[in-house]
Amino acid sequence: MTEDRTSNFSKPDEKSHQQAMDAAVRILTHREHSKYELKQKLRQRGFENRDIDAVIAECKRLDYINDRRTARIYILQLKRKCFGKRYIQMALKKKRLGGTAIEKILPENYPDADERENAGKLLDKKRKAFEREPDDKKRKNKMYRFLYSRGFGKEVIAELIRDFVK
Repeated sequence: MTEDRTSNFSKPDEKSHQQAMDAAVRILTHREHSKYELKQKLRQRGFENRDIDAVIAECKRLDYINDRRTARIYILQLKRKCFGKRYIQMALKKKRLGGTAIEKILPENYPDADERENAGKLLDKKRKAFEREPDDKKRKNKMYRFLYSRGFGKEVIAELIRDFVK
């Protein structure tokens, strides 16, 4: 009576399409993910590429994933946190949310006036810290570096520093 018990069970690293779909739905319930992010997370969980591709196609069909919607939400989150356009563009590229369609979303959701307003808010928050610097040139350099590191453009920074010094 030598029965092979392993034949009735699937190997632990062979996961079915349904398991991959269940994992994708669990991942997507927490927050929006791009197609690339979902693919990476499913790959980390050990699913095979054919199952991942099928699940991604099914999620797109059901509108569970939509890179345009994900990009729009991410832009608005970063905008609320007072990051500049340059920073947001880099963050979108890092998430592999690129292309001409998504490049149009940034100006729609983050106009130049909003960028200037956000940079102004940041400078106001840090006003006391900057005013502690007695040397005008060092103060301007610190303000420039701070705003540039948050992703604001050179023109916006120069304009705000001029206004700040007055």
